[in-house]
Amino acid sequence: MTTPAAALVAVPATLRRSGADPLRQSMEHLGHVLPVRADSTVLLDFLEDDLREGLDALGDVEAHFTDVLDALHPDALSPLGMLQAGDEQLVLQRLELLMDVVTRVRRRLSQAAGLMRQTTTT
Repeated sequence: MTTPAAALVAVPATLRRSGADPLRQSMEHLGHVLPVRADSTVLLDFLEDDLREGLDALGDVEAHFTDVLDALHPDALSPLGMLQAGDEQLVLQRLELLMDVVTRVRRRLSQAAGLMRQTTTT
């Protein structure tokens, strides 16, 4: 089953080439309203990277909770399985990364908004 976060990240390469990657489409839409300048291009690249990184980390967090639920399934229920599923080190690292990514995305969106204002006022 594809999760909402994984759905954005795990778009097949054939769909990405056809322009059906929702994240890529969002970046293209934003790119059309930003001024044609090098800093706009760099900003779009960084924002896309941050969004992909955040969605990837979010998918890992979601997978952790799916693993916990799987470990609690009656057919899989065991002390060792519960201990392994409860190992939160990776998920805690991914949550820390998410906090960093959210801050970067907020900053980049603010920068993009400022660039958009420049194009509407000139």
